[in-house]
Amino acid sequence: MVFGKKSSPEVPATGGSVFGSTTFAWPDDQKVNSALWKAPRQIRLNDNIVVREDETAVFYRDGKALAYFDQPNRYALTDFNAPIVGKLLKFFTGVTQWAEVYYIPKRYMDGKFGSTQPYQFTDPTFGIVNLRVFGEYRWKISSPELYINQFVGTFSAQTSDEVEDRLKEQLVILVYNALGKMKQQGLKVTDLAANLTNIEQELLAAAPDHLGQYGIEINKLSGLTVSLPDEVQKAIDTRSEMQVLGVSYMQYQTGKAIDDAAKNPSGGAGTFAGLGAGIGVGGVIGGQMAAGMGQATQSKSCPNCASLVPSAAKFCPNCGFNFPASQGAPTPAGGSKFCPSCGSPAAAGAKFCNSCGAKL
Repeated sequence: MVFGKKSSPEVPATGGSVFGSTTFAWPDDQKVNSALWKAPRQIRLNDNIVVREDETAVFYRDGKALAYFDQPNRYALTDFNAPIVGKLLKFFTGVTQWAEVYYIPKRYMDGKFGSTQPYQFTDPTFGIVNLRVFGEYRWKISSPELYINQFVGTFSAQTSDEVEDRLKEQLVILVYNALGKMKQQGLKVTDLAANLTNIEQELLAAAPDHLGQYGIEINKLSGLTVSLPDEVQKAIDTRSEMQVLGVSYMQYQTGKAIDDAAKNPSGGAGTFAGLGAGIGVGGVIGGQMAAGMGQATQSKSCPNCASLVPSAAKFCPNCGFNFPASQGAPTPAGGSKFCPSCGSPAAAGAKFCNSCGAKL
């Protein structure tokens, strides 16, 4: 069966020829990173096609690919056995045969993928966590026959976008499979960031068996990101900070609350520095939280910056002030002083604290 013959090597743009036939060529402005281009109408007798070095033309009829043209040249359909369609063939046979020509690239192409539905990852610490994945990939068509028969025949794809949407779905499935496999080996959500390269390698190893049936080869995977819900990410960040500080969760929360109270312009210690009941507010907050933990946590105020610090502190963690060992709260500049028992401010000549009654 003869599907086409080479014609003149001159390659004109798409246009007409004798007896209403047309010359088809893949337009340059539609080739950039495009995975498929379909000729705009059915193929008729004496139609011509132009094939360039970086592309393959495929004749498709009756649900399968019938011929491939992968050598650069111009080809003309000249035989009645060729996949043609139109009034002429219908006049002779009474049957209209649908014949199409598709162009596919030989070069590598780049794309991006991302999950539309979350992957539910069961973690021993955080329970069910919804993960989303994103990444970039480089690919090419390794088998034009499988590629056309699968995407055009099985999936009825007509455009490059339809092909790429299907490919992205398959890549997300491969990432989810890799996550499931590694989870069985003990992977936790806290380990994801350190294992992105291993996940990429798992995907690349599984790609030939999974995507080879579609005539596709994955050459490279990069920029893989596994996104966690905001609340889970915050919990992981808190856990890492606790490990660095060497404190328990309740100690961490207490420290955060005291620090926030000291920095709060409407209720912190700095605002109440000149009031009789001022800095004791921060101490009360710290005392209430310590009581809730069953710990005897006490605090004092730094005379230099008014920050609340643990009573046993020798230096202020905020400004570096050196607390004398003989004083619970040393006398600051300006004539005022602080109660060594509760940290409340007192007048320079006061002998007893007006907040707790301790001797000054």
